[in-house]
Amino acid sequence: MKLSRFLTERAEEILVEWEAFAKTLEPAAALMTSAALRDHAHLIIKAFALDIENSQSKAEQTAKSHGDSPGKFPQSAASIHGTLREVSGFSLVQLTAEFRALRASVLRIWLPSISEFNQEVHEELVRFNEAVDQALAESAVTFSEHNNQTRERFLAILGHDLRTPLAAVSMTGSLLERSSSVEGNAAIGKRLLRSAATMSTMVNDLLEYSRTQLGGKMPMAPVPADMRDIVQAALHNAASAHPDCIFELHLRGDLSGVFDDVRLQQVVVNLLANAAQYRAKGTNVKLDVSGELNDVLLSVTNFGPAIPPESLKTIFSAMVQLPVDGEQPGRPRTSLGLGLFIARETALAHGGSIDVSSTDADGTTFTVRIPRAIAPPKAPVAPAT
Repeated sequence: MKLSRFLTERAEEILVEWEAFAKTLEPAAALMTSAALRDHAHLIIKAFALDIENSQSKAEQTAKSHGDSPGKFPQSAASIHGTLREVSGFSLVQLTAEFRALRASVLRIWLPSISEFNQEVHEELVRFNEAVDQALAESAVTFSEHNNQTRERFLAILGHDLRTPLAAVSMTGSLLERSSSVEGNAAIGKRLLRSAATMSTMVNDLLEYSRTQLGGKMPMAPVPADMRDIVQAALHNAASAHPDCIFELHLRGDLSGVFDDVRLQQVVVNLLANAAQYRAKGTNVKLDVSGELNDVLLSVTNFGPAIPPESLKTIFSAMVQLPVDGEQPGRPRTSLGLGLFIARETALAHGGSIDVSSTDADGTTFTVRIPRAIAPPKAPVAPAT
């Protein structure tokens, strides 16, 4: 069977293997649906078949080998795939691995059907490898371009969002110099603490993000701890940063276990701060913590506009902030878009999980499941060869 025909007629078989491999590319793939894992793979395979079928001049082949083509096809399936994988939190290494696994899958399934390795088969193999390399180049270009844009946006957010609490600290210092009232000093001190708490959260998020990018895995320091103490400390920090929000705490069951208490406290602070920021005016934020047989379950709920389905797909990616459309006027932006990313990384490092549901009727709920003892990390699945 000609390779182009094979790619068309047995595309579903190839897609099943693509999805199975993509599912192993954690943590980004952990919460993705089948459709999201496959993404533009079907169109990419179809493009391979068309490329092999079309005639190609020596000049076109040379241009392709020199990498001149990616910029000419900014809307190809491969280029769109590269952008979406970056948005979903994949690394460039993981993106490259998808195409390596795709090449291996196609050749492993197709080659046994070839009875004679002749010149035609050789040419088809050459054209197929050129098409894969071309698609990988297009994906890598758009992945890198979007990654650079995200980095620039992150630096802009960092400068903007840190400027506000720093200005508050500066102004508070000036007020303290002029104030002679004990009550006035107490009020000013609370304002100073709120600004310091905001900056501390931003800096902690930034440090944790840097660690995950440099080391790949978030380091854990598990100790015997009680989740009751962890969430109460987090609640105190969140209340200091959001004094206008009422936080409801509900505790049930045995909450003891072996946890990294420092990192879990940061997770709860981030979830509470996120809920306080996006809640509807005048509503409370609920924190429910319950002990199950092998796990401790934490749920943070706020009521307000539902998160759009398209935002739910990328909400745990780094440097993603929800659209500001529909926000209440004057609502402060007090995060760098890293809190939910860090929450996911911490949950996964504990061998647990984090999920989100959002409707207008039931509000938005983030649910974190943490094993009582840190589970061993999942072994990576090797690509088919």
